Amino acid sequence: MKPSKLVVIGGGTGSFAVLSALRDHISDITALVNMADDGGSTGVLRDELGVLPPGDVRQCLVALSEAPQELRDLFNYRFDEGSLKGHSFGNLFLSAVQKQTDNFGEAVRMASDILRIKGQVLPITLDNVRLAISWNDGTTVHGEGRIDIMHFVKEKGLPMLHLQPKASLNPAAERAIAKADAIIIAPGDLYTSLGPLLIVEGVAEALLASNATKIYVSNLVEKPGQTSGFSVADHAAEIERFVGAPFIDYVLYNTGKPDPGLFEKYAKTGELLIRADRKQFAGKHYRAVGSPLIAHGQAAASANDLLAAHRSYIRHDPVALLQSVLELL
Repeated sequence: MKPSKLVVIGGGTGSFAVLSALRDHISDITALVNMADDGGSTGVLRDELGVLPPGDVRQCLVALSEAPQELRDLFNYRFDEGSLKGHSFGNLFLSAVQKQTDNFGEAVRMASDILRIKGQVLPITLDNVRLAISWNDGTTVHGEGRIDIMHFVKEKGLPMLHLQPKASLNPAAERAIAKADAIIIAPGDLYTSLGPLLIVEGVAEALLASNATKIYVSNLVEKPGQTSGFSVADHAAEIERFVGAPFIDYVLYNTGKPDPGLFEKYAKTGELLIRADRKQFAGKHYRAVGSPLIAHGQAAASANDLLAAHRSYIRHDPVALLQSVLELL
C-alpha cells in the first residue's frame, strides 16, 4: 500500500522535482524546507526587511499547488527591470505578509490558501538563522550565499556545518515527522541545502525516533569544488554524518545517461554525473536501488518558469522518479 502521509525534506529545486512528481499520487504530503538561504532575491529581502527566507518555501508551494497555471506562473514571476529586478512576486508576497503579521507561518498559510496546495509546506525552523561552515584548521565562512560558490580544499577534510544562532525544530515539522509513513530526503546541495535542515536541533532525534520508511534520492551531478569525486555512497554518508547516526533505509540513484550535448555542457564546467560504485554499497545498512532517472529532451519554458534556468540541463524525469519511489514505498 502507498503511504498516506509523506514528508519531503529539502531545499528548492530538488524538493520541487520530488513534490511535483508525487503530488497527485500521495494523499497527504508535507514539505519541510531549508531556512538558511541568504542568496539572490531571498538574501536581499532578508537583509533589507529582516524577514525569514521565502525562496525555497515559494518553490515548494508552487510544486504542491493545484491552482490554475496562470496563478502558479504569477508566484514564479521574476521582475527583470527596475528596482524590483531579480525579485519574484512570490518572494515579495511572502515577505509582505510576514511584515504585516509579524508571522512567517501566517504568510505561508495565506499563500497555501491562495495557491490551493495539496498538503502543507512548513519551515524546518522559525528561527532567523544563518549558515556557517568550518574546518579543523580554524577556517570559518559565514553565509549560505558565500558558501555556495566556494571551492573546498580537500586536504582540510570534511567540513562542519553550524547554524547561528542555534535553531530549534518547528513543532509542526516535528509532528509531521512523527506521523509520517515515509520520509524522503530530496536531491540538493549537501552543504547549503540539505545540511542546514538536518543540523537543526531536534531534527536528528525526530528522524531517529520515526518508524517511517526513509529514502534518500541522490543528486544526478556533482557540485564542482565541493562534492567533486563524491560517489552516491559518499553523499549518503555525509547526510548521515549531519544527523549523527545511520537512518536511511533506501538510497535511490540514477543509472541513466543524459543526451550527449547536455553531458558535454556539464563536463565543461566540471559537473560530472555522480558515480555509483556498487562495491561501496556492500554491507551498508540501507538498500541501494539504481534506476534511469534522467529526463531527455527539452521542455518549452517561459522566461519566468521556475525551472527555466534548468531546462537545458540534466534533471530528474518526474515519471521515472515517481515510479521508482513508489516501488520503494
